[in-house]
Amino acid sequence: MSDEEVQDLVASTDTGGRQPTNRNILLFLASVAFIWSVFQVWIASPIPFTVGIGVFGSREARPIHLGLSLLLAFLAYPALKRSPRDFIPWLDWALAIIGASCAAYLFLFDTELAANLFGTRLSDRPNNPNAMDIGVAVVGMILLLEATRRALGPPLMVVAIVFLIYTFLGPYMPGILAWKGASFGSVAY
Repeated sequence: MSDEEVQDLVASTDTGGRQPTNRNILLFLASVAFIWSVFQVWIASPIPFTVGIGVFGSREARPIHLGLSLLLAFLAYPALKRSPRDFIPWLDWALAIIGASCAAYLFLFDTELAANLFGTRLSDRPNNPNAMDIGVAVVGMILLLEATRRALGPPLMVVAIVFLIYTFLGPYMPGILAWKGASFGSVAY
């Protein structure tokens, strides 16, 4: 591998592999990355507790983190080596928005507002998801696997799939690997 190829590999890993020519798109990607970074520093610092605003529990912070990461993964990392690097195709925009929406579902439907509007929150019905919960979970897991493949490569996606399979097929595993398994509803939640 030549020095130039190594530099391209490092640059694509650091920046995501896309360099859109549209300045507004670049500004949007940089803004989302900056907001995500500030959010991570904010939730890790004692400042929210000191000032009494912006305190996020893990139940709120995780979906925000996931939504921002899915948004950036689909916009910054092309689907294939031959995918365009100078602009973001409409399909990647759609996948980014759908992925962020799946994460937003976890955040929005576990609030008091959701309890008032729909009579229940996600956390009020553990292991008893409705059809919408399962649908959002399936779409979200598929998009998370694809985002993992784009950003970190196929090996990590394969490891995640193996563990998902093990989750469902636990009762059929031999000897010490066997366990009671999990229902699709409990995994989706």
